[in-house]
Amino acid sequence: MKPIFPGREALFTAFATACLAGAGMFLAPVLAHHASGPFYDPENRVEIQGTVSRFVFRNPHAYLYVEVPDADGEFIEWQVELGAPISLRRTGWTPDTLTPGTVVKMTGSKSRAEGSYGLCCVRMTREDGSPILSGGRVEEEDVQ
Repeated sequence: MKPIFPGREALFTAFATACLAGAGMFLAPVLAHHASGPFYDPENRVEIQGTVSRFVFRNPHAYLYVEVPDADGEFIEWQVELGAPISLRRTGWTPDTLTPGTVVKMTGSKSRAEGSYGLCCVRMTREDGSPILSGGRVEEEDVQ
């Protein structure tokens, strides 16, 4: 006669499978997030200063649009990719942190797309070099 309940090995296998499936559901969103390397060149860092024209504070990333004068005095709109709004909120940012007309200076990785004006991974300050948020950091961390 066969036992009604499966053996210990079968129970262990079912339990381990359920645990792995559950862990996969939690880890999938983390693994799905893209890296900036394919889109922005970390070896091509640029410094810009311009006037905020828009601040789009929505998922999956917030974007800052800045009007920057070129060598001929013509204005070019740069698109600056920032972090997720939830992460920005945790450090004190709101949709009103950077209003149109605010002058900002930033250094970051330039977009790899030819002819585009995109920036990522920025260090940003106000025109006078002060932090964007009161009490915020300005210095970049030393990378060892």
